[in-house]
Amino acid sequence: MAERKAALHRAPERPRLKDLLASARSIEMTEEQLREQRASFVYGNAPKGSGITKESAEKSVNRIRIR
Repeated sequence: MAERKAALHRAPERPRLKDLLASARSIEMTEEQLREQRASFVYGNAPKGSGITKESAEKSVNRIRIR
C-alpha cells in the first residue's frame, strides 16, 4: 500500500485560523440567528426537486423546537 505524503508531516501552523477559531468559541448566538442558521441548513441540504423553498424552510424551523 502506498504511503500518503500528507500523513508524513505535520500540518503547517496557521496562526490566523487559530485566532479565528478561538474568537468563534466565545460568540453566543441569539435565538434569531440560530433560527436563520437552521433554515439555511434545511434549505441547503434539501434534495433537488423536493419542492422545499427558502420560505418553507423558514416556516419549518419555527414549528420544530430543538433543545
